[in-house]
Amino acid sequence: MSNSPYIMRPIGIVRSPRDEAIDDNWGDVVSQIELCDDVPIESLAGIEDFSHAEIIYVFDRVTPDKITSGARHPRGNSAWPLVGIFAQRAKNRPNRLGSTMVRILGREGRTLKVLALDAIDGTPVLDIKPVMNEFLPRETVHQPAWSHELMSDYWRTNDDGPC
Repeated sequence: MSNSPYIMRPIGIVRSPRDEAIDDNWGDVVSQIELCDDVPIESLAGIEDFSHAEIIYVFDRVTPDKITSGARHPRGNSAWPLVGIFAQRAKNRPNRLGSTMVRILGREGRTLKVLALDAIDGTPVLDIKPVMNEFLPRETVHQPAWSHELMSDYWRTNDDGPC
């Protein structure tokens, strides 16, 4: 296996009302993904025929000193078990990649409007993929109890009560 760096460039930029990486309450965040000037407008053709897309982006504001490659308590909560970085979805990952499935609200020219993208304003987007049932798990998904507790408010909306 090669340890050579792999160079990627953004295909777009997130425009979001949120400019701080807060852990919860992403459920009603409406964002736009603006394609970079060198990405053809045709690259979005047909995306509005899908209900959801997977957005792959870079946690570009995570500094090298914050990156974790071993185990840690999720969100620093010692009540939750010590688990490896690949057993959680934290932003302080070795390659700082994030991935979220969002609802597509529409497209206008070079801009894709989405709901519930947990990326802050200015975040570089590396890829956009349509969500297809055939790529979702074909079996029942299971996860540990602590992860349900961690995610309990993650997708909360302002309509769900006090934030």
